[in-house]
Amino acid sequence: MATHLDPGTDQAAVSCAGSGPGHGRHLDPRTELSEFLRTRRARLKPADLGIAEYGRRRRVQGLRREELAHLAGVSVAYYTRLEQGNARNVSVQVLDAISGALKLSDAEHTHLLHLAKPKQHKRRPAPQRQQVRPALLELLTAIEGVPAYVWGRRSDVLAWNRMASAVFGDWAARAPQDRNWARIAFLDPVARRLFADWGAKASDVVGHLRLDAGQHADDPLLAELIGELCTKSEDFRTMWTAHDVKKKSHGSMRLMHPLAGELTLRYETFTLPGDEEQSLAIYHAEPGSASEEALRLLEG
Repeated sequence: MATHLDPGTDQAAVSCAGSGPGHGRHLDPRTELSEFLRTRRARLKPADLGIAEYGRRRRVQGLRREELAHLAGVSVAYYTRLEQGNARNVSVQVLDAISGALKLSDAEHTHLLHLAKPKQHKRRPAPQRQQVRPALLELLTAIEGVPAYVWGRRSDVLAWNRMASAVFGDWAARAPQDRNWARIAFLDPVARRLFADWGAKASDVVGHLRLDAGQHADDPLLAELIGELCTKSEDFRTMWTAHDVKKKSHGSMRLMHPLAGELTLRYETFTLPGDEEQSLAIYHAEPGSASEEALRLLEG
């Protein structure tokens, strides 16, 4: 079984209005924080939080700032400054309180911390391609009969086995910059036909990119990718401005494969030791199922 390695990418800078990249070189953390808090506040229904409405028509969607501030136990002025992107000297305790008031998920809470208290980096050198350890390449080769691949920052697919190409398409035949789940999901019409629930797959990809952006707002290649997708895909623009974030996880997906027909596969995602920005994804079918038999046929 062959194992493939992505030799790298060379992405062109494309700015995208409304996506946040500053002239295609970086994302503005203040804007990201402001829009994230605003969208989380807008999705809350006052009645769900025990806030009485007295028949007066609300002029804002979701909670008002003063309502959210009251729930979090901070002053309206303080919360307003935070929602305007001014997170200077904000404490983790305050962020925890705001997270609880907003009913944030674990992934959203992590994202908020990254946006409000970003790590201080030295001047970033030219982005370097992530390296996949030789032992991982050997592991991909050793995994027989199931699709498996390693992916990293910006949703780049870094390495894969033969079954992954058989199921998801021939990544070796793609241009290096196109070995990227975001580009595949939104710019490749074949992918829309492959994923029976394309919307769910696309939403996962955007959610992962959002989490990535919270940690690496100064990554120019990430900003360029987001700008390109915002320019070329209306679906991406809509999902990106929703500010939903997701962590890599596990689950199942249904594929409509051009050769094998309908496949239902379960997947597990493992964060790799030594580089927490790389993940190993492994897919398998239920034992004894038609999908398992279809995988055997693809393997042959």
